[in-house]
Amino acid sequence: MVKPTPMFSIVGAGLAGSEAAAQLASWGWRVSLYEMRPAQTTEAHHTDQFAELVCSNSFKSTDPVSAPGMLKHELSIGGSLILQKGILHQVPAGGALGVDRDLFSQSVTEDLRSRPEVEFQNECVAVPPSGLTLLATGPLTAPELTQWIQQAAGQTSLYFYDAIAPVVDAQSILWDRVFQANRYDKGGEAAYINCPMDRPQYEAFIAALHAAEKVPPKNFEKEILFQGCQPIESIAASGVDSLRFGPMKPVGLTDPKTGRRPYAAVQLRAENRACSAFNLVGFQTKLKYGEQAKVFRMIPGLESAEFFRFGSMHRNTYVCTPTALQADLSFKSHPQVFLGGQITGVEGYLESTSMGWLAAVNMALRANGLPPEHPPLNTAMGSLWRHVTQSDPKHYVPNNMQFGIMDTTAFDSVDDLPKDLRRQRMAQQAAQSFETWWGRVSQLVKPRLPLENKRHEESLDTARFCHRPDPHRPRGVQLL
Repeated sequence: MVKPTPMFSIVGAGLAGSEAAAQLASWGWRVSLYEMRPAQTTEAHHTDQFAELVCSNSFKSTDPVSAPGMLKHELSIGGSLILQKGILHQVPAGGALGVDRDLFSQSVTEDLRSRPEVEFQNECVAVPPSGLTLLATGPLTAPELTQWIQQAAGQTSLYFYDAIAPVVDAQSILWDRVFQANRYDKGGEAAYINCPMDRPQYEAFIAALHAAEKVPPKNFEKEILFQGCQPIESIAASGVDSLRFGPMKPVGLTDPKTGRRPYAAVQLRAENRACSAFNLVGFQTKLKYGEQAKVFRMIPGLESAEFFRFGSMHRNTYVCTPTALQADLSFKSHPQVFLGGQITGVEGYLESTSMGWLAAVNMALRANGLPPEHPPLNTAMGSLWRHVTQSDPKHYVPNNMQFGIMDTTAFDSVDDLPKDLRRQRMAQQAAQSFETWWGRVSQLVKPRLPLENKRHEESLDTARFCHRPDPHRPRGVQLL
């Protein structure tokens, strides 16, 4: 028996592409998932697994009143595969969701490969396949497809530089020189290893960072750094105390050997459940490898450190989406092609996942001949959608999920409240709004008709469904 032709194509099996494929399959659609690795790899990837984590292994705060915590709650309501697998393979990370990167990506890969609705194509795509297609190729999109995206978006620059932190062998840490504790005196299991510095040690470390040789950008690329992921040496260059008020802040830490707070502290976070490897939190860098070994071994406890992975810089492709995309995350110039994940201009694992999830929602709605949807603006995911589609194009840069991108006017009666109470109310309203919205939209994303053996040609007719009234939509709900 000949299998039906997949309704959708997804290019890229990273976080966003894997999430979109899982969602569409769970709703009953057939999907063709393209991934170029391992036939063609990148300077940051090391495996052929789906949803490989190439930078930190942290999914950020689990505090339900934090912006990342709000996003997690919404993804949980939406049945996110990525969040489920992250929780399943979590490692100690204090108030954050840290994951075992290898077990996590293996689990995502096995899950998707077990789904009969998903077909796999191991090839590098230069031009989007015909039909409804999601490009979720991430920060290291292949040059040929980058050129297509650049032309489709009508833009000349599609990148900034991102950085990766180094990882050390736990057996090489001098454990008598470090101590275990969380910042801010947070209770519960101490999830971080702290390398304390006194003032002379800190100042010597800063001087060594200034003097160390860096890897220069290629001569044809302007170096554009994302503010939320600055290399450690770039932070140090902004002022002698910038690191100890940043990733090396010792707030809420007490060194048991001295009974006092250290002048500065480097924190290490477990990379896996076995705690056999630790990454230097916030220590993404563009120092040359030999310089990293020399400078980072000045950190107390790391004098004999063996590095599983050195830090590095890599090009990170993203599009100025407010000018390039429609409200449903499809290209204005190519409405059958959608964009999802980090390439849309979001920064962070679950932020990227969210944009893949939302693209999948709108692809399914498109195939059903229904108008586009986005979560309410008083939600975390709705705020991300607003950032991607409605930001000022002249100043558009990648952004994390944080309260700064949330419009408090979209929330009911929170502006005059104290900060903590305001955020608590925002989290409560966001959870209720998202659950109500998804309770309605989740009934619209399933196939309305049995899938045929050919692609739904009407899905390419963007003019008709954008304004077609939906008989299932309650009156009074505002359309895009």
